[in-house]
Amino acid sequence: MINTDVLVVGAGPVGLATAVVLTRLGHDVVIVDGQAEGTNTSRAAVVHSRTLELLEPYGVTQALVERGVHTPRFTIRDRDRLLVPVPFDGLPTRYPYTLMISQADTEAHLLARLEELGGKVSRPVRVTSFTQDAGGVTAALDDGRSVRAAYLVGADGMHSLVREQSGIAFGGGTYAESFTLADVRLSGGVPHDEVILYFSPEGLVVVAPLPGGLHRIVATVDEAPHEPGVAFVQRLLGTRGPEAVPAVVEEVVWGSRFRVHHRIAETYRKGRVLLAGDAAHVHSPAGGQGMNLGIEDAVMLGETLSKVLGGGSPDLLDGYAAARRPVAGKVVGLASRLTTLATMSAARRPLRNLVLRLAGRLPVVRRRLAWQLSGLDRSAKG
Repeated sequence: MINTDVLVVGAGPVGLATAVVLTRLGHDVVIVDGQAEGTNTSRAAVVHSRTLELLEPYGVTQALVERGVHTPRFTIRDRDRLLVPVPFDGLPTRYPYTLMISQADTEAHLLARLEELGGKVSRPVRVTSFTQDAGGVTAALDDGRSVRAAYLVGADGMHSLVREQSGIAFGGGTYAESFTLADVRLSGGVPHDEVILYFSPEGLVVVAPLPGGLHRIVATVDEAPHEPGVAFVQRLLGTRGPEAVPAVVEEVVWGSRFRVHHRIAETYRKGRVLLAGDAAHVHSPAGGQGMNLGIEDAVMLGETLSKVLGGGSPDLLDGYAAARRPVAGKVVGLASRLTTLATMSAARRPLRNLVLRLAGRLPVVRRRLAWQLSGLDRSAKG
C-alpha cells in the first residue's frame, strides 16, 4: 500500500500542473498515467496570457515563454480581407500575446519542473478501481499495488474512468462536422507572428505559427481523412487561405482528425474525488481555450487542496467545484459561438463576413475578444 496526500490520475498538462502546484506547496503526490510515454504530438498548441500568469509562481512560465512563438495578434479574415483584428499587445499583463507551443513541449516543461521538485510520474500504470470512505480514497492499480490517498484527482481526459466510476454525468453533444488538424511547413503568404482564422466562403481554416518554423492548420470538413497529406492541406489553403500571395505546403509533419464534443460534468466533486480538465469539460478548439481552462482548473484545485490538507475546511472544495463549473460553461459558450460562426452554411457566409467586418471596426468588440481569448476576463483584472 502506497500512502500519499493526493493521487492524480492522468499526466497530461492538467494532471502535471496539479502535481506541480501541490508538490511546490509541500504535499506528497502520486501521479499515474496509462501511457508508456508522454504525448509526442502537438494537439493543443495555444497558451494564453492568463495561463502564463497562473503558472508563474510555480516556476514553469519562463521555460514556456522561451520556447514558444509570441503572437501579439489574432485575426479573422475572409481570404485577404481583414474582418476582425484582435490585438493582445495592449492588455495589462506581462504576457501580452498568445504563446504558440506544442502540447508535447508544454508537458515536457511541466514534467521537468515536477521532477525538479522531487516528483515523478508512474507509467504505464492505470487505476482499475477505487473506493472512498470518510478518511480517504483507496485505489487499485493495474500493477498489483494499491494507493491510499486523502483525495483523488481525475485529470484523465474526456473518457475519464474517474468520472465514470464516480457516477458523475457528462451532459452535452457532438458537432456534425469533422475537423482536420496538421502541422506543416509553409512558404508564401502566411505571417509568423499572427494566429489567423480564415472565415472564407468555402469554410474555416485556422493557420497559426509553431516553434521550429512549423504552422498548425485546423479546418472544418465534411469527412476529414485519417492522415491529411500535402495535396489535401494545399487544397484547403488554396480555396480558403490567402489569395494575393498563396501559402504553399512544403511538408506535412503530422496530421490527424477529430470530432468536436461539447460536454460539462454535472459536478466537479463527489466526496473525496475531484475532476479537472477534459474529465470535467470538453468543447470546440475555437479560440484555443481547452488546455488553458484545464490548467486553470489545476492551479485552482491544487491551491484549494493545499489549504484543506493544511487544516482548512473540506467545504473549500465545494467552493472550487461551484466556481469552476460556471467558468467552464462560459468558455464552452464562447467556443460554441465561434464554432457556429465558423461552420455556418455556405449560403449565409457572405452575410456573416459582412457583419463581422462591421463589428471588427468597433474598438469595444476588439477589446472584449482580446480579454476573453486571453483568459484575463477570468482573472481579478477582468
